[in-house]
Amino acid sequence: MRKTKNYLNRNFKKKRSKDLLPTKKRSELMAKIRSRDTKFEQEFITFLRKFTRKKFQTNVALIKGKPDIVFQGDKVCIFLDSNFWHGWYYPRWKHLLKNDFWRDKIENNRKRDKKTTLYLRKNGWIILRFWEHEIKANRSKIIKHITEHITI
Repeated sequence: MRKTKNYLNRNFKKKRSKDLLPTKKRSELMAKIRSRDTKFEQEFITFLRKFTRKKFQTNVALIKGKPDIVFQGDKVCIFLDSNFWHGWYYPRWKHLLKNDFWRDKIENNRKRDKKTTLYLRKNGWIILRFWEHEIKANRSKIIKHITEHITI
């Protein structure tokens, strides 16, 4: 079988293999994964603080979707979406997931993201969504894009 890789060096053509960990161990491992304050989020927020004097809040629970970064005065919500949990190129790799639980989880995350974006836009918010790989590849470009939407 010929291996096909994308620019992130992922092989989407490979076949799904059996999970090497027992169910209980896999569950314990997955439970340790945080939904907020991840390393890539923390690094980006630290970087953003260096490039804007504008005050912003993080993980605002009062706003639908609990945006990662909010510039309240400018009505700008920023979501930092991880490649796996938010399903970047999901249709290409969903066949590799071990069971329906994870497929359902990611599909529901994608649906929720779309609904949240539509709801917030309808209510006057500017929504900026960035993928984890975009942030890691070029933080400066992302910062520039954000600063175009806020008043400094």
